[in-house]
Amino acid sequence: MKVKAIRTTTESEMGVIVDFEGLKPDYRKDIKTPIPFLNHMIEHIAYRGGFNIETKTELADFTLTHVIAEDLGIALGKAVKEYIDITDGAYGYGDAIGIIDEAKAECAISFESRAYINWDYHGIDIPTETEGMLSEDLETFLDGFVQGAMCTMHIDLYKGHNGHHIWEAIYRSVGSALCRAVEVCESRKGKTSGVAGKINWVVEAK
Repeated sequence: MKVKAIRTTTESEMGVIVDFEGLKPDYRKDIKTPIPFLNHMIEHIAYRGGFNIETKTELADFTLTHVIAEDLGIALGKAVKEYIDITDGAYGYGDAIGIIDEAKAECAISFESRAYINWDYHGIDIPTETEGMLSEDLETFLDGFVQGAMCTMHIDLYKGHNGHHIWEAIYRSVGSALCRAVEVCESRKGKTSGVAGKINWVVEAK
């Protein structure tokens, strides 16, 4: 199954096509943003998540890293949520550890229509910038994902001192947690991520 999500504003048109039919050997080729390190982080999500991500980034007259990170994150979250919502038997939750060399991080995620993200670096100093990208914008991409996915995400960094490795560990853990969340299990057919079940709203304005 492929899910397409495009977010258009007066500033940008950001979107993704996510192919959940298994990771392709050339999965990197369609991950193209103006920010090389963001491409690298999205590659980790795709590789660990086991699905292909094609990105679309168009900006009106300017290129702002924050806008790209946030809007693209929102689009990716929206696409993953749509897949989980329409795929009977998808777990909709997962947790995982990501490691590389000295760095170790954990992500726990649950899709229950509750947008909340918690960051805990456990006293570890995070570089202001890594490979030309601000740490706050690397956070912003995942903050945006949570907004689009309406999910709960907790990220904990337990070890690390090299900025590149820190963010690789974090994004690897996110991808691996998503791999579990999008997994389909026969025994979960007819079930939802949380015990509250499907959420229905009645909203009236008079």
